[in-house]
Amino acid sequence: MADVVQNTNVGTVPVKRSKLMIKLQNKSLWRGVVALIGFVLFWEVCSQKLYMGVDVPWIGKIPPPTEVYDEWKKIFFWPGYWESFYLSTARVFAGFAIAQLIGIPFGLLLAINRYFRDIFFPPFEVLRPIPPLAWVPASIVFWPTTEMSIAFVTFLGAFFTIVINVLGGARNIDIQYLRAAKSMGATQWDLFIKVILPGTLPSIFTGAAVGMGITWEVVLAGEMLSGGGQQGGGGLGFFIWSSYMGGTVAQVIVGMISIGIAGYLSSSFIRYIGVVSMPWRRLF
Repeated sequence: MADVVQNTNVGTVPVKRSKLMIKLQNKSLWRGVVALIGFVLFWEVCSQKLYMGVDVPWIGKIPPPTEVYDEWKKIFFWPGYWESFYLSTARVFAGFAIAQLIGIPFGLLLAINRYFRDIFFPPFEVLRPIPPLAWVPASIVFWPTTEMSIAFVTFLGAFFTIVINVLGGARNIDIQYLRAAKSMGATQWDLFIKVILPGTLPSIFTGAAVGMGITWEVVLAGEMLSGGGQQGGGGLGFFIWSSYMGGTVAQVIVGMISIGIAGYLSSSFIRYIGVVSMPWRRLF
């Protein structure tokens, strides 16, 4: 009887992991979680003076996380809190969208057109160092409504950052790419669409992410200075200011944390769009 040789080297079927499992197995995620937990514990200990009764400078004067959490539970169901959250978010995205629509074409024109750059870049550089908050009194005078004044200041907060990043990204494209495309018969439109614009996309999204953070800072300061409406709907900036004037420091911390969460989600959304728009960068 012939011997039957059985092949025991059976290939194993690879197990396909879900995106959630991949995220949960990411070490960077857990490092961030541990860092946040450690920060909160450090804050709690220093605020409560639990460590040998030592009064820690600055941190010991603010409410502990447990008190802030209790206060957050109270205002979580307030309609005015969510109205303020919505108003600030709407103002940020409105000013940010206008800054993108104007800043990206303006930066590209500065990069590709010498005559346009010679005319418009000097006044742009004169206005750029002026802090957006310095425009708040002037915007209140220039614009007929408070809402338009805040929108204008919010726009300025992102505009200059976006333009500078777009200009720098377009100017740093390797000239060899342009020469190679021209040698193969590319037109000026082809150079713009297939070389300059894709080469500038990383700088566009970098400027957008930075501009989003500045926009949140500016809109909140604008709401504080201009009033921004009433207590229930003046935005998070006015919510923080009114809480401070009322002596409720825990509510001030709640407003600050709300800003941090909103800013993080906004920047993460922009980075996600950047990843989707630039698939060639996923290899790095």
